[in-house]
Amino acid sequence: MENVIFQGESLRVEIEPFEIPWLKIFTVTPHKEFSECSLDLRIEIIQMLDVIEKEMIGFFNPDKINIASFGNYVPKVHFHIQARFKNDSYFPEPTWGKKMRDSDLKLDMNSFYEKLSHKLESYKLTNQIN
Repeated sequence: MENVIFQGESLRVEIEPFEIPWLKIFTVTPHKEFSECSLDLRIEIIQMLDVIEKEMIGFFNPDKINIASFGNYVPKVHFHIQARFKNDSYFPEPTWGKKMRDSDLKLDMNSFYEKLSHKLESYKLTNQIN
């Protein structure tokens, strides 16, 4: 599956290949900070985060969902959404932190990304997230 699973007029969602489900939401227009986005765009980002978080919880039943916005290397508004598990390689550390163990997670990420892609495409057509 390619890395971009959703491309809308104002947002793009990409897969970050990793052992856990990890997605990134990017604004299409170049904004350095969240506060520079229009109110409508900020609302759309929050709605997208909400949909992805709920889909991750429903599909994977993770121990925790991590949502973060840090753009030191990519100074553009984007958010990371990760499903975290107590037995993933880095938990409770961040995924860029110290590896704690070798993980034996068996997650069907391709099916999840395909299902999520269809849900987000239906959002694109209706411009409404349910």
